[in-house]
Amino acid sequence: MSLRIGNGYDIHRLVTGRPLILGGVNIPHEMGLLGHSDADVLTHAIMDAMLGALSLGDIGHYFPPTEPKWAGADSLELLKQVYGLVQEKGWRVSNIDSVVVAERPKLKPHIGEMRSRLARVLNLEPDQIGVKATTNEKLDAVGQEEGIAAYAVVLLEKKE
Repeated sequence: MSLRIGNGYDIHRLVTGRPLILGGVNIPHEMGLLGHSDADVLTHAIMDAMLGALSLGDIGHYFPPTEPKWAGADSLELLKQVYGLVQEKGWRVSNIDSVVVAERPKLKPHIGEMRSRLARVLNLEPDQIGVKATTNEKLDAVGQEEGIAAYAVVLLEKKE
């Protein structure tokens, strides 16, 4: 069996007047993430990991922030496109592991729904997608609640 692994990272600034969307889930919070699309750092990190595993660049190459058609884009829709590219190259996702780093809000109540939404887009079982949440213990910009970051690792296997 042929395998490829990729890692991804994303961070966006927290601002008022924007929704907080993580893993395709709109999470109640007084602030949201600033970005050209919906700024879903978790989904963005997963996409970058998938692309990186196949040396296909990053999401900025496919969905540049200078392109008006991606303004406000739903990141789950972008994930579908990235996964289509992965499949065209003859690969499928074996599993994903990820971490969202945020001081607030508490994400534990939303993790199940994040896993389910991501799994639906990728035609996976939710137990193939790990989503963990942690804080930065008040250290750095994320710890000072200036932003939220996410890390992801994706294992791809060659289709037979």
